[in-house]
Amino acid sequence: MSTDRRRSLRLTAAAALLAAAAAPASALGLIEAYELAVKNDPTYRAAQFENEAAQQFAVLGRSNLLPNVAASYSPSRNRADVTNTAIGGATDERRYNALSAALQLRQPLFHPEGMARYRQGVAQTKGSDAQFAAKSQELIVRVASAYTFAKYAEDQLALAVAQREALAEQRLTNQRLFLRGEGTRTDVVETQARFDLAVAQVLEANDNVTNARNALAAMIGRDVTRLDELNDDFNVGQLVPGNFEDWRTLALSSNPELQARRHAVDVAREEANRHRAGHLPRVDLVASLGKTDSDTINTFNQKATVRSVGAQLTMPLYSGGAVTAAVSQAEANAERIQAELDAATAETTVELRKQFDLTASSAARHDAARAARDSALLLLESTRRSVTAGQRINLDVLQAQQQLFDSRRNLAQARYNYLLSLLRLRLAAGVLQMSDLVETARYFKTTGPGG
Repeated sequence: MSTDRRRSLRLTAAAALLAAAAAPASALGLIEAYELAVKNDPTYRAAQFENEAAQQFAVLGRSNLLPNVAASYSPSRNRADVTNTAIGGATDERRYNALSAALQLRQPLFHPEGMARYRQGVAQTKGSDAQFAAKSQELIVRVASAYTFAKYAEDQLALAVAQREALAEQRLTNQRLFLRGEGTRTDVVETQARFDLAVAQVLEANDNVTNARNALAAMIGRDVTRLDELNDDFNVGQLVPGNFEDWRTLALSSNPELQARRHAVDVAREEANRHRAGHLPRVDLVASLGKTDSDTINTFNQKATVRSVGAQLTMPLYSGGAVTAAVSQAEANAERIQAELDAATAETTVELRKQFDLTASSAARHDAARAARDSALLLLESTRRSVTAGQRINLDVLQAQQQLFDSRRNLAQARYNYLLSLLRLRLAAGVLQMSDLVETARYFKTTGPGG
């Protein structure tokens, strides 16, 4: 297959993709993508089930302090041969039914290990709740990231196609001028080289769009064919609060990841208390009701009902040093988890500072990128006029076109970076909510079929 034939097929494929993207179809909005992810994202669904299971930690812990009721019922058919040696060894053969039934209630009165298990279970459930809150906030950022990455890839494809078409037009102009003797072969070759590169960039951009859409589709459980466009009047808002220390205070008190780690420290310390209870007594209130009917050979043909209420003291004396070793091990683990909490707090502060600086400087970076785009547009127009007047050459036009392409790409990137940095800042502070995603969605214009 010839090079021209292969190039023609590639251009046709890219054109087909653009035609499909432009076809009348309802665009996927950011909020709709999030709602689909809540239902279909495997990572989030796993976090939901994990949190659901962790709710039972508190119930299991509380069970150690509540009454324990047990019942037993044991009927039997017995056969006994009783020999009475006192009267000459006479044997009495007995065939009878026996019954033994009991009901017992045990209520802990002083149970140090049970109290430790209870506090540990509560801490585990609270830690899971905090971890799930963190996963919920992360889902907002993951959806917004996947959505903006896909949209940015679409923007890059549109820019690459626009650049390719501009170079195609420039190539035709250079060829006509060359045939009339008004241009040079160098101009034709330069433009052809840039055009071939633009064709390759369109194909690469096409692949990026496909990959980005597939990543978003895997999260929301639905194919992605069209996304909402950014509003033309994109304005960067003022950061509130504007002081980093205020954000740091928010993060230390509200970040769910740090809260989950604090609860993990509590769980580890209660584990040490649980083992330490191995040296402490336990007191239980025990109440029982028992009924017997010929339950032993000595109570043959006797029925009895026994009711009892009392206290039971259990005191461990020696376990071969196991209790002391287990306490030491649990205390060391608690210190390790505390150190991990300190490290996570430092990492959160670093990430918070990074996102705060990115967000705080977004306005300046966006304005600079927009000014660069406007300047590149003016440069291209003036360069084309200068070429007509004989003051510039074809290469100058190609460079101006490339500069315009780069400036438009940088402007799009600056806008998406601003949206994501603001969400990531609130994520690091632990205060990210659905309302923040709604605010981000307002930067996109909702488009319906054919919109």
